[in-house]
Amino acid sequence: MKTKQIVLLCGAGVLALALIIGGCSAVKTVPAGHVGVATLFGNVVETSYPDGLHFPVNPFYDWSEYDVREKSLSVIKVPMPTEDQQTSFIDISVQYRINADACTDAKSNIGLVDSIVNVKIEPNIRSLLRSEGKAVSKCEELFNDSVQQVMQANLATKLQAKLGSYATVTAVLIRNIELPKHILDAIRKKKVREQQAEEQKAELARFKTEQEQKVAEAAAERAAAEEQATKQRTLADAEAYEIEKINLALANSPAYIQLRALETLGRMAEDPATKIYFLNGDSPSPLPLMHLGETGAITK
Repeated sequence: MKTKQIVLLCGAGVLALALIIGGCSAVKTVPAGHVGVATLFGNVVETSYPDGLHFPVNPFYDWSEYDVREKSLSVIKVPMPTEDQQTSFIDISVQYRINADACTDAKSNIGLVDSIVNVKIEPNIRSLLRSEGKAVSKCEELFNDSVQQVMQANLATKLQAKLGSYATVTAVLIRNIELPKHILDAIRKKKVREQQAEEQKAELARFKTEQEQKVAEAAAERAAAEEQATKQRTLADAEAYEIEKINLALANSPAYIQLRALETLGRMAEDPATKIYFLNGDSPSPLPLMHLGETGAITK
């Protein structure tokens, strides 16, 4: 009896353990931003499982999880020949996300997310980038913003066509462009020459401005000098006119003549050697004669 009870208890324990294990296997939690894809004995189950808790599920399922959040793939040093037969190296990034509805198909035909990237995205973007370079006539044009924008849009469109329903391309961005060394050297030299030319233009403009200022100053000084000369001539003319009028007026005045005679006599009287003779002593305004005795005029 005791043996039978022990057997029953052991059987119940095994059954409970099996139920617990089976119950745990029948629950599947898919992380946020992921899709769960199940396989049963090597066959892909057609129904995918979005993020969250799923119960019940077949405990014999083998699970694969696909990250369907947006990601960025960097592809560096991609050689890109241009029409001028120069090869540049491009760093590019692809922003994409795996389509949740295509995960079961991807599991059957490609593999996991890494396989989608390695098989579908990276090889195609490299190939498309090399093809896109043929539309650029000169490698220097790769630094042109409009050229880059056109290339990025074309790459995104063409890559999406290559990926089909497996993934959605949200953007293709050119991160860096490395031109051939001799082209870079030529561009640098050209920039130096352009900078020197601009500096020379600026120096010429500065010199021209200085010369214009000097010319303006000289013109102003000349105008001032001419104005001053005109003023002086006007004042001189006015003074000469005034003197002329005064002289004319005084020349006709007997009082002025007498005054001048007296002034002259005063200055002559200061010299002891001066001899003064009067022609007519009775005249009201006698005129003196100097040194007449020395010339013999009186004896004559």
